[in-house]
Amino acid sequence: MKKHASSGRATCEGGLTGRLLKLSIAGRLDAASVARLWPVVHRLLGHKGIEAIVVDGSGIQYCDGAGTGLLVCIRQTARRLAAHLEFNGLSEEVAGLLSLYPVERILASEKPPPKRTGDLVVQIGKTFWTTLIGLKEHVAFAGELTVGLAKALLHPRSLRAKDFLLVTEASGPQALPIIIMLGFLVGLIMAFQGAVLMKQFGAEIYIADFVGISVTRELGPLITAIIVAGRTGSAFAAELGTMKVNEEIDALTTMGLDPVRFLVIPRVLAATLTTPLLAVLTNIAGFLGGAVVMVGLQFPMVTYVNRLLGAVATADYLGGLAKALVFGLLIAAAGCNCGLRTGEGASAVGRSATRAVVSSITLIVIADGIFAVLFFYLGI
Repeated sequence: MKKHASSGRATCEGGLTGRLLKLSIAGRLDAASVARLWPVVHRLLGHKGIEAIVVDGSGIQYCDGAGTGLLVCIRQTARRLAAHLEFNGLSEEVAGLLSLYPVERILASEKPPPKRTGDLVVQIGKTFWTTLIGLKEHVAFAGELTVGLAKALLHPRSLRAKDFLLVTEASGPQALPIIIMLGFLVGLIMAFQGAVLMKQFGAEIYIADFVGISVTRELGPLITAIIVAGRTGSAFAAELGTMKVNEEIDALTTMGLDPVRFLVIPRVLAATLTTPLLAVLTNIAGFLGGAVVMVGLQFPMVTYVNRLLGAVATADYLGGLAKALVFGLLIAAAGCNCGLRTGEGASAVGRSATRAVVSSITLIVIADGIFAVLFFYLGI
């Protein structure tokens, strides 16, 4: 049985005689030729019953790293098959290259195949342990944050005013355009949706009630929180994550400075205070969106305003602001926590920002559900 392959200046011939496989390799063994010879050698070595392999390398004119890899592969395959291997006619240069890769060193670098027995149990255990470690870190961060906020409230002068004002500007005034635009569109859409339903019963006047209550109690704080999570929470995670990668946070700790006090507390306070204010602007923009629809339906503006004042109670305003306050605290805490837990490398910063947004939105939905149940039982 003969097999032959050629690649420009390289050839490989092989024949199986009984249980002896003879290979003859000649020509230039460079990257281009080895890529074509490798499948042929692999097929020849795949025959069953091979007990001895003889490689004739007297015709090898040139051999680089790719050719050496082919010879090493033949040697490793012979060892796996428990077959006797013999290289004949190798030049000193080729033999020297092959000697750079002793069998013992290659075997030591190879990882043993993973054991199949108990893989599921091991994975469950690792996942459970990782969850416990993460829960421990979250609890520790919550404790540090609580202590830091208490100290900042009891001793306001300990708060770095410059950092606080800079973060407040980035979290609040710079977010006004997107907040106002989305609030207006939400009010406009809600009014149109309500008009489609209420027009069937001739009750278009109640569009104002529908827009006022839904925007004030639910949509205003929720839309604001989602925008803050995507804009501010991810920014906190990226900023602190970059500082963690650059070892700036480690430098603060080495100098005896608390990263939570200097980096986290100003951001948490700024986001917590600005989120309710942004929610108020979202509500106003939503009311304006509803007003556009009402005016388009030939209702006077004074009628729309009177319906709003009569439908929306003080508890609705305060309940929405309370939601926004809690949402802002959760968003800032999640963003800072993800930033402080950033791993190594530039990609870790991106993962931290993504994790901050996902965590923030999850916490927002959970908190919103708790508020809904609480308001129901309190009759608000």
